[in-house]
Amino acid sequence: MGQLIKGQWQAEDLPRHQADGRFKRPNSTFRDWIGAPDGRYPAAPGRYHLFVNAGCPWAYRTILYRSIKNLDDVVSLSRTAAAAGDQGWHFDNPPEPLLQVEHLHEVYSHADPAFTGRVTVPVLWDTHSNTIVNNESADIMRMFNDAFNGIEGVSQTDYYPETLRTEIEALNQVIYTDVNNGVYRCGFAQSQSAYEEAYDNLFNTLDKLDDRLAVRRYLFGNQVTETDWRLFSTLIRFDLAYYSRFKCNRNQLLDFEHLWPYTRDLYQLPGVAETVDVSAIKGIYYGAGKPGILPKGPQLDFSAPHNRDAIQL
Repeated sequence: MGQLIKGQWQAEDLPRHQADGRFKRPNSTFRDWIGAPDGRYPAAPGRYHLFVNAGCPWAYRTILYRSIKNLDDVVSLSRTAAAAGDQGWHFDNPPEPLLQVEHLHEVYSHADPAFTGRVTVPVLWDTHSNTIVNNESADIMRMFNDAFNGIEGVSQTDYYPETLRTEIEALNQVIYTDVNNGVYRCGFAQSQSAYEEAYDNLFNTLDKLDDRLAVRRYLFGNQVTETDWRLFSTLIRFDLAYYSRFKCNRNQLLDFEHLWPYTRDLYQLPGVAETVDVSAIKGIYYGAGKPGILPKGPQLDFSAPHNRDAIQL
């Protein structure tokens, strides 16, 4: 999809594969923190802005948290077009109103005129110092979880409770490796062995999660945690894109006895349904090629009864 080299856009992408064909996701570049002790980025309403793509599962996690934590009036937001173009992510109806730019790479070079690297979403922007605070979705989720809790109207729900943090971190790592990134390791594999390894790890982990959810409403019992939201971001896209586009085709999500109603349960919680943009999900995975024809199906009813209310740990 291209990259910036010393602030200039180049069509050639950075390598993202190992010698054996395994896909390797690069690390995020900007890792500052709202509310850190150095005081550079205080938790102030109206100061921060999110640049996102609604189809991207990583950016989606921040869109979701912005909604469920009632941060819509605290953190503003701009969306890119669903599919990337010749210069990577670009904005619908440019210029983008905050920075008056057409492409996301201009946001990066605005923050650092000499930036070299991939241009990814999400981007958390500080409007006071005019720079990028963070472009790692996991960090932004954590910041949104509690950084703004002192502001009136912000939800006080804690999705990273201290008593569960060790367990959350352990299961997060499994889900990230085998599911969140696992679908990409299937779809972007450059060898048969790399694909089959990722495929087997993906479905072995989904089977284990399905078994876990047979006796728990959510992954850690009756309390929704960030681990549920991390998994949900992939599951909501599974049948729409990963099953066919990334060759993750042993089962559809619809075929899992517990994961499918669990996904519907999370979708129906307050503030969630309005964050799921099916057209954007299809657009990011199918819309970049010419002529960018999006699949009409599958038809999924995320609003169907889930009947998980009675499940107790």
